[in-house]
Amino acid sequence: MITFTLPAELRGLARAQPKALYRIMFSVAASLLKDFAQRRHGGRSGFTAVLHTHSRRRDLHPHLHVMVPAGYYDPARRQWHKGPKRYLYPAAALAKVWRGRLLAAIHQHLQLYLPARLPAQWVVDCRPVGRGLPALKYLSRYLYRGVLPDRDIIGIDGDQVTFRYREGKTNHWQHRTLPIVRFLGLILQHALPKGLQRVRDYGLLHGSARTVRLIIQLLLMRLGWRGLPGEPATMTKASRSCPHCAQSMVCTGIIRTG
Repeated sequence: MITFTLPAELRGLARAQPKALYRIMFSVAASLLKDFAQRRHGGRSGFTAVLHTHSRRRDLHPHLHVMVPAGYYDPARRQWHKGPKRYLYPAAALAKVWRGRLLAAIHQHLQLYLPARLPAQWVVDCRPVGRGLPALKYLSRYLYRGVLPDRDIIGIDGDQVTFRYREGKTNHWQHRTLPIVRFLGLILQHALPKGLQRVRDYGLLHGSARTVRLIIQLLLMRLGWRGLPGEPATMTKASRSCPHCAQSMVCTGIIRTG
């Protein structure tokens, strides 16, 4: 899992022009990871990027979570190569390129602007989160839990709302109380602009790479991979009943007429 974050100085820009900025974030992260994969092993990689816009306190904090497999596919030899389990790319190098390319893209955009001061060091986190189903479950946390689950709203008193959140450093529950209008504004700032997708697939995981994925699955099955756990697929035959006796009919041939 690779997490690309924006510094606090750019959050005002995310609030003013979210659609333009979020699209640039996706584009820059995708080009960056494709280049790192090409330079490291020269093969084809794939990844899924998820836009997350809030912190634990539900303040605006745009960042991308990107799930990247450690292995890569060599199309010339039709081989799948396993990567190291605990290492993918150096986080410091990712952060440096992420900062440079994102600032350049913002500078070239007609609707976006750069603040006067920006930090020299940006934060990019790169860590293993498991393989197979555990990795997918880890990613699903950023997809289906919403901005604020109903169970975390613990009280509504007059014109104030109190909700809870887990503090990142201590992992303890904390409470935050806001006026209703401010609370609604806090939640609505995370509603994505119309037409913007929160999840995007790239490379081997893109919809156009279905054939390549099937080839990779066959290669892995030869090495003993049995796929994700779940119910085995069952094949059913099409059947048709006779309109007169209601018994199942058997196709004995096809006659072409005319």
